[in-house]
Amino acid sequence: MSVLHGVVGKRFGMPRPLHPAASDHLPSFITAPGDTDVLMVVMAVILLLFTLAVGILYFRLHALPERFAHHKLQFEIVCILGLIAMFTHMHIFWIAGLLLAFIDFPDFSTPLNRIAGSTEKIARVRHGEDAAKRPLTNDGVNRRRGGDGHAIVPSISEIAHRTHEAGAQTTLENQA
Repeated sequence: MSVLHGVVGKRFGMPRPLHPAASDHLPSFITAPGDTDVLMVVMAVILLLFTLAVGILYFRLHALPERFAHHKLQFEIVCILGLIAMFTHMHIFWIAGLLLAFIDFPDFSTPLNRIAGSTEKIARVRHGEDAAKRPLTNDGVNRRRGGDGHAIVPSISEIAHRTHEAGAQTTLENQA
């Protein structure tokens, strides 16, 4: 029950007098013996909600680097650094993950794949089973021919032989 002007609640319809040492003006959060302490219940609920909110904020802040990672490999490294930081309580891992997440790594694979594709088009190389079906030449090198019989891709030994012949021919011309 509530406190009003020095009388602490009613029990069985009769007001109870205050203790002689008590002040005449008690604050409203003091309850009578046996009554529910409303202030404690309200503070317990507030404490529970505050703890839950701080926990959610902590985990959202801790997952911040993962949101900024751009590529799959970068994302995985940042996640591992975040887990290490969470389990070891060493914040340097979280900072490293955050810095790594903000660095945009250049894409090396796309230009290299385009170069390889263009080189294959120039050489008219066929993939897969065609290479295995081609006959071997005298030196055991599998020559790759285009579908219409055009340019033959020379082997490394043939390129070296041609380079050597060209160098020897140039030397002979210079001597003459």
